[in-house]
Amino acid sequence: MFANKTRVLLIVSQDILDRARVFAGRATTTLKLPVSLQIVLRALIEEGLKWADNPALLANVEGQAKAVRRIRSAPRRGGRAEGEREERRSGDRRGPNVLERHRRRT
Repeated sequence: MFANKTRVLLIVSQDILDRARVFAGRATTTLKLPVSLQIVLRALIEEGLKWADNPALLANVEGQAKAVRRIRSAPRRGGRAEGEREERRSGDRRGPNVLERHRRRT
């Protein structure tokens, strides 16, 4: 079945991993066969690639590509990714609550 196989490191969010585990559990129950997380992920990748012209798949790919670009360009923008707040400096005497109250008033 896997004559020419390659190892791949796949980093996914905990939510996606949990959903894939749930799917593996349901598949195990339905098929009455042991279904591992690896089997589920391989099947999802294979089936997803069959739908290459699906707008939802393309939108998902676009969102992930933009996120990677934003993360990788953060060091060039002073170390902060878009939407991140600047950390307090050690010399700043005002606490986070004072700053938050000031922001709410303006």
